Amino acid sequence: MGVDVLPQDLPAWLADLLVGRGKRLRVTLSYWGFVAAGGVPGSTGYDDLVRAAAALEALHLFALIHDDVMDESVSRRGRPSAHVEATRWHEEASGRGDGEVFGRNIAVLLGDLAHTLADRLADDLSPELRQVWYRLCVELVAGQRADLTGAAAGRRDLRHAEHVARLKSGRYSVERPLELGGLAAGASAETVATLIRCGEHIGRAFALRDDFLGVWGDPARTGKPAGDDLLEAKATVLLTLARRALTGEAATMLDRLGTPAFSPDDVPVLAAAMREAGVADAVEELITLEYAATDACLATSSLAPEGRTASARPLGQSPGGRPDVRLRAG
Repeated sequence: MGVDVLPQDLPAWLADLLVGRGKRLRVTLSYWGFVAAGGVPGSTGYDDLVRAAAALEALHLFALIHDDVMDESVSRRGRPSAHVEATRWHEEASGRGDGEVFGRNIAVLLGDLAHTLADRLADDLSPELRQVWYRLCVELVAGQRADLTGAAAGRRDLRHAEHVARLKSGRYSVERPLELGGLAAGASAETVATLIRCGEHIGRAFALRDDFLGVWGDPARTGKPAGDDLLEAKATVLLTLARRALTGEAATMLDRLGTPAFSPDDVPVLAAAMREAGVADAVEELITLEYAATDACLATSSLAPEGRTASARPLGQSPGGRPDVRLRAG
């Protein structure tokens, strides 16, 4: 089992990363979708909700592990990323072969195991819930593919950036969890459509906040390095705004994103230039608008009041009234 190189085998490692870790955002949203649709804990459908929420959390761990490998991120949730940890274990055991290749390969397997666990949990859901689960999984892969190809192509158009944000963050993190909760509650098609419609605004706010923290977040609070999104030249709404706002040397530096001419030392310089040009403020304004749209959507809906109130602020609020900047997709 490779115990001479790995201090613990994959199932034990997976359990350590899964149990008691993360913010459980998707779990929370699926629960409040259930309540907003009239579901009651302990009632028929509640077991489906719990199973779907557990599957979501395992799937999220799969996504984080593989995402860190693809992005070459060194940390996650305040600890070394899985591939970094496995590389260290290989080195400490004086393992044969390339330690970094070993670390990446082991992390891919660990992520595969997390996805297998998620699918196993989803297997016993009703056919209607399994269909949503399938769509969620496909959208997650499609969003990641668009993220990678958009970065490789150097795309800065708003349409593509919003497409990536909705598939990779909005639908996966907000809309589908709300939909799963609503379906588990036995909600009507109209109620589920309302959850998705309101969730779309929440999802946009979530994606924008995640992108914001990818540039200006505090690693001590987010558990993930800041600036990785710039190094990887991700096709985000932030970079679309930056393309419009930056001039002179800052605009030239932006053009170097994704090339060998852009180095880690350039990251804080470009981030500061983007803030100075008003990009950070523009993103905050977009987030505020999406929260206002969420409030308006929920206020005119027939969703259960307790679920409607809780769903309105799933990302938290800062003391100043804006969504809490500590929260990130991990």
